[in-house]
Amino acid sequence: MDAMFFSTFSYLLLLTSLFHAASAHSDDQMKSPFEFLQHLQGCHKGNHTGGIRELKRYLEKFGYLNYNQSGHSTIHADDDDFDDLLEFAVKTYQLNYHLNVTGTLDPQTTSKMMRPRCGVADIINGTTRMGFGKKGRNLRGIGSFHTVSHYAFLEGSPRWPASNYHLTYGFLPGTPEAATAPVARAFATWTSVTLFTFSYVEDHEIANIQIGFARGDHGDGAHNSFDGPGGTLAHAFPPTSGLFHYDADEKWAVDPPSGSAAFNVETVALHEIGHLLGLGHSDVEGAIMYSSIAPGTTKGLHADDIQGIKALYNF
Repeated sequence: MDAMFFSTFSYLLLLTSLFHAASAHSDDQMKSPFEFLQHLQGCHKGNHTGGIRELKRYLEKFGYLNYNQSGHSTIHADDDDFDDLLEFAVKTYQLNYHLNVTGTLDPQTTSKMMRPRCGVADIINGTTRMGFGKKGRNLRGIGSFHTVSHYAFLEGSPRWPASNYHLTYGFLPGTPEAATAPVARAFATWTSVTLFTFSYVEDHEIANIQIGFARGDHGDGAHNSFDGPGGTLAHAFPPTSGLFHYDADEKWAVDPPSGSAAFNVETVALHEIGHLLGLGHSDVEGAIMYSSIAPGTTKGLHADDIQGIKALYNF
């Protein structure tokens, strides 16, 4: 990128070569890890198609499918058969994202699934739905429910104890300096609508919350490995773990203009801090706790996010 780019967009601080050093390919040669879904468009129950096992892994990662707890033989988790359980998982996904509930991978469903997104699961074991707040809801009666709220809590409604509403945060070694101010602003935004306060500490080892950039398998477990550009962007763990990681293989910027290929550091931080405080994914697309975001997009807190955090902490 030439000097004129940086003078024209002085607010756009691309976070150094950290994000590109691992790849020997140009940007237009990189493929999203979710691109396999295009090949599966139109698939439905009864099909046997190469790549369906990848779809099963996708839906398992995001909470829609679990052969181990379904009573089905676990061998079906690694085959290319579009079975009953997979159809139900697809229907649950379609329900959560306000799509036609057909169980078929229609173009609208595959398009939604291919969006870059948070690595935190939407639901647990395919038996609950996003957007029911504290109580959750069983989905075996698809179509027979009535939503009363759109925010959701993480499994078990974990919370920070009232004695620990002041939280410290620190950055892991290798975190680009340009990322620290946007993250601090995101914490300040949550402070303005909650009982929490946050302060930075230099020693990340003593911080309640530890933030950093990582790639691939970085020690958070196989389900939480990052997958390269265009897949899972970041993840954070529920109270009181305090871990928050960005995928270093993505393009990141401090304030990317609309249409940019880079993701907004502060916007993604707002989302992941919501998880750090105990919020799950919302089914409101305008909410910061919605699971996916396009590059070049800036978002703030939505009324749904504020209602959710107030409900979780009873204030």
